[in-house]
Amino acid sequence: MDTKDIIYELRTTNGLSQDELAEKVFVTRQAVSRWENGDTVPNTDTLKLLSKLFNVSINTLLGAPRQLICQCCGMPLEDSIISKEKDGALNEEYCKWCYADGTYTYSDMDELIDVCIPHMIKEGFTEEQARAFMKDNLPKLDYWQRYEQLSDDGEFEAFKKQLIEEINELHIEGMPKVDKLNALVGSYVNLAYPLPSGKEVKFLNDETTYLGNQLESEFGGERCFGILAGTDFILISTYEAEGKNPELVLYKKR
Repeated sequence: MDTKDIIYELRTTNGLSQDELAEKVFVTRQAVSRWENGDTVPNTDTLKLLSKLFNVSINTLLGAPRQLICQCCGMPLEDSIISKEKDGALNEEYCKWCYADGTYTYSDMDELIDVCIPHMIKEGFTEEQARAFMKDNLPKLDYWQRYEQLSDDGEFEAFKKQLIEEINELHIEGMPKVDKLNALVGSYVNLAYPLPSGKEVKFLNDETTYLGNQLESEFGGERCFGILAGTDFILISTYEAEGKNPELVLYKKR
């Protein structure tokens, strides 16, 4: 699709008139009309506003002229998994797992490889092939080439270490000690927990990236422990395979 068709589709799908869209991105109705007629395209600043408004990448607005890949893990990027800055603007250089709300989540390449390998095995790689592929390709990506410039001098790793200590100090019966936390996107882990009233409640935001892990219960059986945390909370739950029949064990404000 061309930019003119994409803007028209986004505007009408979101129930906006040309006047309403113009007001939201600080242009005239005539400017919107010219975009949709294909006479002009939005300038860079306006593309950024449209991207944030419609939650799509500038690449998409321009008709997807290039294939975006995460410059930390190498994953092909679609709009649904592109990372965001603290102000909600999309950052088209990274996926939600590697860059969360303005924070880089990986400082150890080997740790990232260990996280990626199980997903690559599901795509048909052997573990040896996956590890070799990642070892060869990650150093070529911008994040790892500019790591010294982009890193936060260990602040995020210190935050994760503090979280791990707090979680282990809870001494949840049957739950093994946590030794690592990985970036997890809310939409993948936002389970609905049953309340005594019979209602179900979700505690997370689908669009936010959290830290978490899954651990097998020391009691054995089919249920696993799920650990999720953010800057202001810790959540512990149990569930069966694929998140079925979840039960909330603990939700603690930090």
